[in-house]
Amino acid sequence: MSPRSSQQGPSGSSQEPAPGSGPENGTREGRDTGAEARFLGQPRGLLPLSGLEIWERFSFLGMQAILVLFFSASEADSGLGMDPGAAASVAAGYSTLVYLLSVAGGWIADRMLGSYHAVLYGGILIACGHYAMALPHPASTWVGLGLISAGTGMLKPNVAAMVGKLYSASDERRDAGFSLYYMSINVGAFFGPIVTGLLGEDINWHLGFSAAAVGMTLGLIQYVAGRRHLAGRKEGAEFPLPPAAMRRAVWLIAGGIAAVAAVCVALSLLGALTLSGFVDSLTYISMAAPVVYFTVIWRSPRVDATERGRLRPFLVLWLASVAFNFVLFQSYTVLVLLTDAHVNTSVFGYHVPSSWISSALGAVSVLSAPFIAGTWQRMGARQPHASNKLALGVLLGGLGFFVLVPTLLGRSGEGWEMSLVWVALAVLFIGVGDVLLEATGMAATTKLAPAAFSSQGLALWFLSLALATGIQAQTVKFYGRIADSLYFTLNGAVAVVVALVVFALAPWLRRTMHPVR
Repeated sequence: MSPRSSQQGPSGSSQEPAPGSGPENGTREGRDTGAEARFLGQPRGLLPLSGLEIWERFSFLGMQAILVLFFSASEADSGLGMDPGAAASVAAGYSTLVYLLSVAGGWIADRMLGSYHAVLYGGILIACGHYAMALPHPASTWVGLGLISAGTGMLKPNVAAMVGKLYSASDERRDAGFSLYYMSINVGAFFGPIVTGLLGEDINWHLGFSAAAVGMTLGLIQYVAGRRHLAGRKEGAEFPLPPAAMRRAVWLIAGGIAAVAAVCVALSLLGALTLSGFVDSLTYISMAAPVVYFTVIWRSPRVDATERGRLRPFLVLWLASVAFNFVLFQSYTVLVLLTDAHVNTSVFGYHVPSSWISSALGAVSVLSAPFIAGTWQRMGARQPHASNKLALGVLLGGLGFFVLVPTLLGRSGEGWEMSLVWVALAVLFIGVGDVLLEATGMAATTKLAPAAFSSQGLALWFLSLALATGIQAQTVKFYGRIADSLYFTLNGAVAVVVALVVFALAPWLRRTMHPVR
């Protein structure tokens, strides 16, 4: 008997997971059937999950688009008066914390709450965080960012896991469904920065944060309204802790949060905890956490030999995600700062807010995702292997930085300007690469992750984003200290080299990634 089939239920009795309860097959409750009403040819449950992501990304990326500008704005302009490099580093550190906490969010879903409730409670924390940031006080900013980090860690991996549970392992609609899901993410990514940019840059930063709060509230409402189509809405965790262990876990989590908060407050009052030191600590944690977590999953008795074999190719995809997201997340920091300082953003006499660069990235993803999804659906079994799709996405990300280099050569100091066309080209490459990599990567993860770690598998995927932003938190400190042309060349080269390596490994990946096609 395999370790997974002897899993103890909450009552202590031995019980096998119901057929189709793992990440490869979907759940009996959420799996699509031929007679079920569908959403664009996909399972009906994709609609409320996509709708939630629209509003979650509206709030998260809308806030993030103006966050680096808020940090770097002078106190006279109601900002925090940080140096641009430091502002970009702190913003990257915040993103690192968000994705680090996705590990805890995945574990809580798998062992305590179940995906549906983990997403619900995470959304409530996010909304509360945005409302806190709407208050014009520095302390409320940091409290708000803490709540948003915790809430996003609960919500983000579990929504993606719920999407995966809508499909069987042999369902060829999976990649197309994840492309549509990722398109919905970028609908929110498009509109969020537009609204928050207009309100934050032109009127008041905290009014922009208020718009993010309203967006997340709307997302929660539609998520609950569409719950009847979702897998796992009636059950708790698929692999729950025994009751005694569950009680201990609750107390440990509560005590841990209180202890960390107390230590941070005490160190801050003593002057021993600085923003720079905190960001550096997050970088170290982002490097250590994946090593520890891969080891935990690899050695778990809940993981059988077949599932363990799939972790090897998954590691290659995971490292490719690190390389791409290292470029992508600089679009929300360095690229916004470059645009704000040196790009003529006047369009037909209207000065476009610099934060709208983030919206342009979302627009490219929204417009390209249906085309990409339709292409995969038409090709069916003839579509490229997942590893090649992902490698192409990483390559486009690196080329997105490379296209900026020609116009940056020889530029230095202040007062020079570059055409908006160059930034638009960069955004085009990065946006298409984003759809190729993230949609394919999340779809592959839902099939490669061991059944006992279905939500945590997505959390592990999001740890690649944590590592990417953790590294970025250090590298962005060099922005403005070295030539811009050299900065973008070096950063883009990382993604290009990794993409070429993944292409070279394609034959091995095709052999070892079954059932991923």
